[in-house]
Amino acid sequence: MTEPIGLTALEHALDDLIERVSSLRAARTAYPGELAQTLDAALAELDTAIDLLAAAKAELSRGQRRQGGKQGGGSQRELKLLRQVFRMFPVPVIVLDGGGVIRRINSETSRLLGSPDGFLVGRSFPLLVDVPRRAAFRSHLTRVLQTGQNAAFETRLTHQGRTHVAQLSLTRLTMPGEAQHMVAAVVLPIQVQLPEPGSSRPDLSDASLLMMAAKRQELLSRMAALLLDEESLRRPVALPRTARLLAGEWADWVIGDVVRDGLPRRSVVVGPKDQPIGELVRLVERADPAAGPVVAQVLDQGSGVVHEMVEDESLLGSSLEGPLLTAMGAGSLVCVPIGAEGSIRGALTLVRSHDRPPYTLADLGLLQEIGAHLGLALSAQDRFHDRSQAAEALTASVVPRALPNIPGFEAAAIYHQGASVGAEFYDVFPVKGGWGFSLGGAVGSGEEAASVSAMVRGGLRVLSVWEDDPDQAMRKVNEALVAQRSGMFVMAVAGYVRGRRIRLSSAGHHPAALVQQDGSVRFASGGGVPLGIADGAETAVEEIELAPGQTLVFYSEGLISSRGEHGEPYGEERLADVLARSVEQTPATVVKTIEEDRHGFAGGRIWDEIVVLALKVA
Repeated sequence: MTEPIGLTALEHALDDLIERVSSLRAARTAYPGELAQTLDAALAELDTAIDLLAAAKAELSRGQRRQGGKQGGGSQRELKLLRQVFRMFPVPVIVLDGGGVIRRINSETSRLLGSPDGFLVGRSFPLLVDVPRRAAFRSHLTRVLQTGQNAAFETRLTHQGRTHVAQLSLTRLTMPGEAQHMVAAVVLPIQVQLPEPGSSRPDLSDASLLMMAAKRQELLSRMAALLLDEESLRRPVALPRTARLLAGEWADWVIGDVVRDGLPRRSVVVGPKDQPIGELVRLVERADPAAGPVVAQVLDQGSGVVHEMVEDESLLGSSLEGPLLTAMGAGSLVCVPIGAEGSIRGALTLVRSHDRPPYTLADLGLLQEIGAHLGLALSAQDRFHDRSQAAEALTASVVPRALPNIPGFEAAAIYHQGASVGAEFYDVFPVKGGWGFSLGGAVGSGEEAASVSAMVRGGLRVLSVWEDDPDQAMRKVNEALVAQRSGMFVMAVAGYVRGRRIRLSSAGHHPAALVQQDGSVRFASGGGVPLGIADGAETAVEEIELAPGQTLVFYSEGLISSRGEHGEPYGEERLADVLARSVEQTPATVVKTIEEDRHGFAGGRIWDEIVVLALKVA
């Protein structure tokens, strides 16, 4: 066993090794015809690097024994130095666990493989080994773990479109704090190979790699546009749309599983479009995702996995006919979480057949990003749905679902939400000997304004059971609103219809527009003090008797304050012009005409809620 040499000596030895390796790199570039001698020297330096790693391990063990198993200040400094030594080591070094999963990786390895620091941590190292040599690598790894004897052999590492022919040396490590043995893999690249012209391997030239990167970027752009579409927020279509987008070019099979009530549920299955496999699709749809080890692993660990070559065909579970992956003709598979750490919504699984290029770590990184975006979209969809339900509940509290029939009259109304919901209200309800209606809105926005408007609307409806006069009902609602001290006031109008006579009570509301049979338009008195300002505040009372063919139109502040292209208000004068052209129309046509005119005037923009109520003698 290598004896510890002391931290100072270790630092000097490391500096010398860095200098010698730099000289060898320069020699390889300057004297390409002397590669054999350079390689021999590099292999000798590899042995030196292995000895230094063993010495570092021994020094670490000795420091721990000195501390009696406790991490004192000196021991912490030693650990920090040793970690720095590992990161700055001039030779690629990878620490693997017993299953071949990468636990540590130094900067030189990241530089060699062209991956960001930390990207490969948690990935399976055999994925980097060229497919024909993976079985041999696993055999070497197992022997080193079991016997403790070092193993050195030549292999090929494939990553980021390059094949590195390398001398690989495996050494068993006993890591402090780890119950199981680890393995240090030291990599000495001999040469980098590009695919030969006409070979069966995929084209991995610089131009091809650039094209692959562009395709991945295009996929991310298309995915972002798909997930940000309003339809993906309003309806549960984000996952099916994602599956359809990935199917074909990126996968033969796309399977989406969503966690509900703590268990994964199969939500989407998209199979190959060029094969008559309807029954197979149904078989995959009926399979329990919890029975698939790969889905369970991804949901449990919260990170994706890639199987460049499917060796265990039970990864997605089985049916009575056998493993699903066998029936699907799977050659390669990648499974990523839907969502990010701490908020995993499900799993997205992509499968390719044997005759297509296998998935790579680059594909895994891309699909993990897509899974994270999809998880955000599903969360946004839930919030949008919750808010929509809340908005619908608020709307139901301030507007009726449908207008009742009013004997002797035709009635129609429109209601448009603005930036907020619930500040405006209208209602139609029965009263003694006739019908009543109300219309108005709290001056404000948000939930508080909605609750005040709902209270006024409900109060006017309830009081109509006892009050024969809408003005008395309006005054009592004002008393209640003042007593509540909400700090808000409400502009409102209420009316009782008996025969053709309408008795109105206005509390600061806009005057109603009366459309005559000859096309002229006059406005009622309106006025009064808004509700909620003071006890005993005066309301404005007026009686109107409608003749056959006349139409009475009530409207909210949101209508006449709508702004045009140059900032001018819609106003009551424009409203009168529209009504004059609608003299022979039904109330439904009148409110629709007003709606269309305002829409054109404001360019479709709505800032405040808009309410229009029209009554006409039948």
